[in-house]
Amino acid sequence: MQKPSKFRVHAFLWHVVFSLCIAALSSTLVFWIWHPAPLAKAVGAGDIFLMMLAIDVILGPILTFAVAKEGKKSLKFDLSVIVFVQLAALIYGLHSLSLNRPVYIAFDVWRFEVVHANDITPDSLQQAQSPYNTLGWGKPQFVAVRPAANTEEKNARLFDELGGKGAPSTKVQLYQELDKSWDIINQEAFAVSQLTQFNPAETVDTVLKSYPNADKFVPLKAAREDMTVLINSKDKQIVKIVDLRPWK
Repeated sequence: MQKPSKFRVHAFLWHVVFSLCIAALSSTLVFWIWHPAPLAKAVGAGDIFLMMLAIDVILGPILTFAVAKEGKKSLKFDLSVIVFVQLAALIYGLHSLSLNRPVYIAFDVWRFEVVHANDITPDSLQQAQSPYNTLGWGKPQFVAVRPAANTEEKNARLFDELGGKGAPSTKVQLYQELDKSWDIINQEAFAVSQLTQFNPAETVDTVLKSYPNADKFVPLKAAREDMTVLINSKDKQIVKIVDLRPWK
C-alpha cells in the first residue's frame, strides 16, 4: 500500500487545524453565550451542534485528504467546493441554533419556562415595551410574566394557549422585571431538601455543596430536559440553574 504524500498529509493537517479553530469559536458562541450550561442539555442544542461538527471537523478534512495531490490542476476548485460545503453547513447549523437559542427564562404562576427566540412572534414584540420589544443575542435573561389581573384575563390566557396561540411565557408584552414577582416566587418555591425525592441524594448533596446559599428551588420547564432553578429566598436572588430533576 502506497504511503500518502507529505503534501496530502500537510493539506489534511492544515484543514484539521482550521476546522478545529472554527469549531472552537462556534462552540464558544453556542455553549457559553446562547446556551450556557446546563441549558444546552435542557433544550437539546448539543445534537444539532454535533451534526454540524461531523461535517466541519471530520468530513471536510477527510475530503481534503482524498482530493489533495500536488500539481493537480483542479485542486483549487476541489478545495473551494469543500470549503463552501463546510461553510454552508456551519451557517445552516448556527442559524438553526440561533432560532432555538433561549432568550428568556420566564417565571409564570409557579415555575420558570425556557423561552426560545422562535417562540416569540413579531406581533408580540410589537406590542411589548422596552426592553422586551427586541430579542437579545447574549445570555438568556430572567423575567416574570405579569399575573393575570382577574379571572377573565386568566381564562383568556388559558384559551389562547390551548388554541395554539402561545403560552403566556412566550408573550413578551406580558413581561415584567423579576424583582416584582419575588413574593410569588418565594411562595411557590420548594425547599431544596425535596430534591432528593426526584434525584439521587448523593447527587443533590454534591450540587448543593457548590451553592450553599441556595435554600429553595423552582422547577424549570424545558423542551428536552426539565431542570431546577436554585434560589436564595431571603436575599431574593437567582443562584443557579442546575441539572437536577424538579419532579418525577
